[in-house]
Amino acid sequence: MKKIFLDDIRTPEMVYNSNEAKDFIVIRNYADFVNYIKRNSLPEFISFDNDLGLDENGEIAPDGYAAAKWLVYESGLDLRELQFKVHSANPVAAEQIRGLLRNYLAFLKKS
Repeated sequence: MKKIFLDDIRTPEMVYNSNEAKDFIVIRNYADFVNYIKRNSLPEFISFDNDLGLDENGEIAPDGYAAAKWLVYESGLDLRELQFKVHSANPVAAEQIRGLLRNYLAFLKKS
């Protein structure tokens, strides 16, 4: 099972038990997230952080919500089978990611 762990600092072992933490591909920023999926297709599971630190110019980097928006609005991928979890410590942003993905997946299942 292909799994992505999107987080600029943490590792899967910091969020999941040792059995669940296996087989994650750790991705640290938005650009690498998009590029990985374009090259390797959609994984079966994505674990999202929201706040992804600063970019190379010291500006706030595109976040996990931007990654979720890319999946929904730009990727063109069939997300019907996507499983995800949001492990962000930012409760407002975590709910934005969850809400976007849950609502979109519910829409796809009705279609």
